[in-house]
Amino acid sequence: MFQDTKANPNLYVVSFRGTEPFNARDWATDVDLSWYKFKGIGQIHRGFMKALGLQNNGWPKEIIEPDDPDHLYAYYETRQMLRDILSKNEDAKFIVTGHSLGGALAILFVAVLTMHGEAELLERLEGVYTFGQPRVGDEDFAEYMSDGLPFDNKILFYKHFWECKYYTSWYKEKVLAEEPNKNYFSLLLAIPKFLNAVWELIRSFIIPCLKGPDYREGWFMTLMRMVGLVIPGLPAHCPQDYTNATRLGS
Repeated sequence: MFQDTKANPNLYVVSFRGTEPFNARDWATDVDLSWYKFKGIGQIHRGFMKALGLQNNGWPKEIIEPDDPDHLYAYYETRQMLRDILSKNEDAKFIVTGHSLGGALAILFVAVLTMHGEAELLERLEGVYTFGQPRVGDEDFAEYMSDGLPFDNKILFYKHFWECKYYTSWYKEKVLAEEPNKNYFSLLLAIPKFLNAVWELIRSFIIPCLKGPDYREGWFMTLMRMVGLVIPGLPAHCPQDYTNATRLGS
């Protein structure tokens, strides 16, 4: 969590981190493909829910007896911090964001706030911005969120919400109803995907010369670009391209 200014901030940001490449717990969360069903809400990815703080008895509004007394639960800890901070600054609002796994947690954090009827917090929510966020629930859940949020057109979600912005390899913006492309394994699209992967590798060496040294990529990102020649699209999921898209996108 951070704020926009040191004194009298107008905006706080809650950012959920994505999957760390060498963190087994994160990968276990991602590959847990089981569903958790909420009556009247829909089905939601159980792994993401557990990472956020799902208890054996579901989502109690307040934890009386936590499953693990020595563990801090992301949803409950973050919610309490927001309550404390916003109570001291009546004019401030907050944004929730995250990348990859963090994007899923950002969406679900707002979802649980909605389930718990946290109207005061939701009224202070300026928006949710996710980057490379996987799908987190079914269509019933999407409809619940569309109907349950107390404002319109402020949140960027995936399918059945408001808007998904996709940036091409030239960092040109396209507004899409849904992403990623379900036809990833299409033979028809294979050649353009591989050509695009070659261009992304070349671009990584060119962009510091065109845009400045801040855009120089490290050895790990270069390695990912090379992996992208075999698995097109994988490097674009790294934070590097999302950062570039927000700075250079149009």
